[in-house]
Amino acid sequence: MAIDIRLADITTLEVDAIVNAANETLLGGGGVDGAIHRAAGPGLLLECEKLGGCKTGFAKITKGYNLPAKYVIHTVGPVYSRNSNAWCERLLASCYYRSLELAKENDIHSIAFPSISTGIYGYPKERAARVALKAIKMWEHDNKKYPIRIIICCYDAVTENIYKKCLTCDKY
Repeated sequence: MAIDIRLADITTLEVDAIVNAANETLLGGGGVDGAIHRAAGPGLLLECEKLGGCKTGFAKITKGYNLPAKYVIHTVGPVYSRNSNAWCERLLASCYYRSLELAKENDIHSIAFPSISTGIYGYPKERAARVALKAIKMWEHDNKKYPIRIIICCYDAVTENIYKKCLTCDKY
């Protein structure tokens, strides 16, 4: 399976599911989270209100409502801290792995991820890219027979270039 790195607005992608870099309430916010909630419309908020939030490193799924994607997988990335880098790395990797597990459980065969935790949560972009790619590759290894198209949707060219650079090197 190949990972496609793309510069785009995640809310416009025609995939089975997009991943929302959400906060623990799942009720919308800034950045990707706010953009997804605005594009999906009020039905998304109403469904999220019934989910009871989500812990960091975990994921929950909703319908996509007004989005081209049928589903939104909400995951809560860690707020980055240099003092607990290893813990942050485990939580971030879990976001990607658990999102892919939810995709498989819901028969999703195409999924788009944003760069989780690299906005207001402060995770350094290159470190986050390496963690993301390693987690995705681990999931692919564990699920060799499950066909899924994976897109990393980058909001800006800097992030896109970082992911492309990390993808071409063998050291995530």
